[in-house]
Parts: sequence; C-alpha cells; structure tokens
Amino acid sequence: MAQPGVPSDTSDTTIDLPCGETITPDDLDLGLREFACECGATHAVVMDPHPPTRFLPASVTEVLAETLAAEGTETDEFGTIPLMGLVMDAYPEHLVAHDAMEDGSTGFAVAWVSAFDSRELHELVVEAILEIMANAVTEVGDNSATAAFTEHRADFDVEEFVTEYRDVRDFDDEFDEPV
Repeated sequence: MAQPGVPSDTSDTTIDLPCGETITPDDLDLGLREFACECGATHAVVMDPHPPTRFLPASVTEVLAETLAAEGTETDEFGTIPLMGLVMDAYPEHLVAHDAMEDGSTGFAVAWVSAFDSRELHELVVEAILEIMANAVTEVGDNSATAAFTEHRADFDVEEFVTEYRDVRDFDDEFDEPV
C-alpha cells in the first residue's frame, strides 16, 4: 500500500499498448517522443509535461487558451491533457493512457502511447484542432466567416505544415523549443 510522501512500487505495473505488447512506466522518460516496439512498429509517446507547442505554434495554443478561458471551461488552461483527449476521442482504439498520478517516481502524471508514430500523431493532433476550429466558426453563425475559414482550410496542407513545423523544431533533442 502506498504511503504519503513515499513513491509506490511500480515494478509490477504494466501498460498494455495498442498493439498488444506491454511496457512498464519505467520504460518511459520525459524526453521520449517515440520508441521502437517489440511488435516492430514505432509508437508515439506524449506525457502531460510535454507542452501543446510540441504540436502547435505558441500563437495557436495562446488563442485556444484564451478561448477556453472566455468560455469558462473546467480546465484553467489549454494544455496537453485536453489536446490528447481530443485525439483519444477520435481514435480510442489507437491510444492508451496511463495514469501515473500516484507514482512519484515517473516524472509524469499521465502518459499516452499511440499505435501511430510521432509524425502521424502530430498530423492527427493538427487535424483535431482544425476540426474544433471549424465547429467553432460554424457555431458563430457568420456565413462569411464560415466561408472564409472553409476556403482557407481547403488550402491548408496538414502534411506540409507538420513537415515545416518539425523542421523548425529539433525533435531529435529532448530540449526542443516551441516555435
């Protein structure tokens, strides 16, 4: 039994991956963005300390945070947890979440491991945000704004954006900085 102030023993805790393999929380570290699995696939890893700027420019995350604050949502700020929640809602069979809140030895409270590699997951995150933005513009009821957004969205290439964004950031280094 866990005691206050004493990290629990996680040596027997496992994380069941989407591919069917298992790992332990000790296999994950804060700098990890993806790993080669025993199944032969590469799985993306996201943890709650990873900022949403891992996927989106700071200007976008700031607007999302301001919008959520204005709407009086339960979360104080837009962060990785709600961002990954969007992706989990869309692809529940392709992501697993591990709750490490009670484990003081991991350095993270929540970790997500996906069936996708980090680039594919990055594209899905951008697509999820674009979908949220499209819904928000539609709900406003301004037909000209909806038409303008739809036109810009049609011209927006997610793959190209992700390529450019990842080129600007150093994803080989655990100390990558937001754009």
